Amino acid sequence: MKAVVCEQLGPPEALRLRDVDIPPPGPNEVQIRIEACGINFPDLLIIQGKYQEQPELPFIPCGEVAGVVEAVGANVLGFRAGDAVMAVTYRGGLAEFVNVPAVQVQHRPAGMSAQAAAAFPGVFGTSYHALKQRAALQPGETLLVLGAAGGVGHAAVQLGAAMGARVIAAVGSDDKVAYLKAHGASEVINHQSTDMRTAVKALTGGKGADVIYDQVGGDAFDQAMRCINWNGRLLVVGFASGRIPQLPVNLALLKGAAVVGVFYGRFEQEEPEAAAQNRRELAQLYQDGRIAPAIHQTFALEDYAAALNALTGRQVIGKVVVTISQGHRPRAST
Repeated sequence: MKAVVCEQLGPPEALRLRDVDIPPPGPNEVQIRIEACGINFPDLLIIQGKYQEQPELPFIPCGEVAGVVEAVGANVLGFRAGDAVMAVTYRGGLAEFVNVPAVQVQHRPAGMSAQAAAAFPGVFGTSYHALKQRAALQPGETLLVLGAAGGVGHAAVQLGAAMGARVIAAVGSDDKVAYLKAHGASEVINHQSTDMRTAVKALTGGKGADVIYDQVGGDAFDQAMRCINWNGRLLVVGFASGRIPQLPVNLALLKGAAVVGVFYGRFEQEEPEAAAQNRRELAQLYQDGRIAPAIHQTFALEDYAAALNALTGRQVIGKVVVTISQGHRPRAST
């Protein structure tokens, strides 16, 4: 099969498109013939060696995929060849085939395209876990989403609105304001031209936000801790800014606030039944028309470097997706 391989850490241009073998699926695995792969900001960090967890070299990057079941392992129930599926695989997505533990695979909702499915399970799974299990977001509460135009941020905005919260979206440019207002945000703040603390306080009658969804870190985290409500919860989702912030713990004390970590991959491992229930609820929300992925741009597999570099300019609204045409069939390695 064709696959994009990271053989040395560096920019997207250091990746190589190779012909590689793929083994048959293990007894508890599903082999997916990939039609589309979602690109996320952590993928860019991983290939540069800047992420918290690093796979051993060489590896195939990206891990939010949609496609069709090619084969199943001996112990797998509930899937058969030809099923339209999607999965969070964490690695192996920029390829024509991938083997995935069956517990990480789900059927695509009726009518969901491969491109939409490749932009769905990772970002919506992460954001729903954050808001449901980690923040226990309640109807009527105020949710502040940092980096609201990106993949997980855009998902959090939609989910917050679907869960009955008042959503304040924080973005870095005026061209994203109208889009976010049309897709679930009650108010939108451009934090580059407006002081976020002042704006959030003004919008909440001086109280601050009940839940803050932070996948940015850095200066945004520093500002967010100063505009959180009493009994507020600040969700640590990631560090897209590149700087892992440090918390003055006196702020947590004075505000009676909780700083809560969100690690979706670990959640799936530790609480598989809860994760499966989340996936069912997300599929229903999609079918009800209450949430939907936004695809900013699509690329061919051969244009993998351009797809990854599209995230560096911070102009993307929603997701970048790589579509994968099938020119090979799987060949078991020996």
